[in-house]
Amino acid sequence: MALAQDIEDIRSGIMAGRFANEASVSQGVVLRILHSLGWPSYNTQVVCPEFSLGGRRVDFALCHPAGKPIAFIEVKQIGQGDGAERQLFEYAFHSGVPLAILTDGREWNFFLPGEQGNYGERRVYKLDIVERNVDECVVRLERYLRHDDIAAGKAIDAAREDYRNVAKGRQIQLALPDAWGKLVADEDELLLEVVADRVESICGYKPDPDTVAAFLKGMAQPAPTSQAQQAFPKRPLAQQSPPKPQNIPQPIPSAQPQTFGFSLGGSFHPGQSARDVMLQVFEALSARDVTFQERFSALPQHGRRRRYLARSRDDLYPGRPDLCQEHAAQLQSGWWVSTNHSKATIRRIVKMACEVAGLRFGFDLVANVGD
Repeated sequence: MALAQDIEDIRSGIMAGRFANEASVSQGVVLRILHSLGWPSYNTQVVCPEFSLGGRRVDFALCHPAGKPIAFIEVKQIGQGDGAERQLFEYAFHSGVPLAILTDGREWNFFLPGEQGNYGERRVYKLDIVERNVDECVVRLERYLRHDDIAAGKAIDAAREDYRNVAKGRQIQLALPDAWGKLVADEDELLLEVVADRVESICGYKPDPDTVAAFLKGMAQPAPTSQAQQAFPKRPLAQQSPPKPQNIPQPIPSAQPQTFGFSLGGSFHPGQSARDVMLQVFEALSARDVTFQERFSALPQHGRRRRYLARSRDDLYPGRPDLCQEHAAQLQSGWWVSTNHSKATIRRIVKMACEVAGLRFGFDLVANVGD
């Protein structure tokens, strides 16, 4: 292929330092590549050098039809292309030109000036013809700059498609930390289950959901500063002095035992654990209304891949018979409740139960399932 051979020769020339200024880059790199891409580089009405724009000039205007620019190319000396986007964007934007290329011969930056974002976000692709393999260079240059495809509008369409993909990828990258943070903060059941299963496969012991949730939240937080570091921040060595005894931080009193339970109808019902509170709430609400269990079970969504309440134990954890056997409790009515939940999930389940029962969570029914 002529273009592949041209790229090989240009790479050798760049490495040998044969393109010392903008003029040599324009003639020895840009025009040579345009010629291989089917542009009549000798026709100055199609490949217009020093194209005038109201007292300003752009190095090359690629035109279709003749005399009507469809793409601008700004050429810089090798290694001097940084910061030239603004001028090129002004040329292209005010002229209504959809494609702008900034190159120093080695790096080729393809932009869509009319799209959204800052200069970098409107760059469709950055091609380094020395670092990338020759086949990829050929594919990219032909995709965006082949004469017949420019004339037919295919090259601009391809650039816009790639821009959308780049923009989508950028949005995904921005959203990933938020998505992870929400999964951790919400103690997503599926996430906790996946981590717990992997721990069990490694050591043979399966952690409970609260242990996994606490670990993930700890991973998401910056390393805590010790009490001593907080009391005595670092100072330059020459200014440091021995701390006074009265400034030594006192140990934090141990936490009081957690009190579990719930209040309903003026009565407090103590519980032994968050799980026990949840089961007692289901029993109490079932006693108040015989239709409660049917209506709760009929909710369109419980957990992502599990049911919180079902007539059959096997319906609680679809596809996970191990969980059905190990983490299920039967109510007096015969209904089954899933129990493999973190405290945060249990709190959500109790809140759902209140909504089904027509009670105000935190007012008519107040539950303490722990932090």
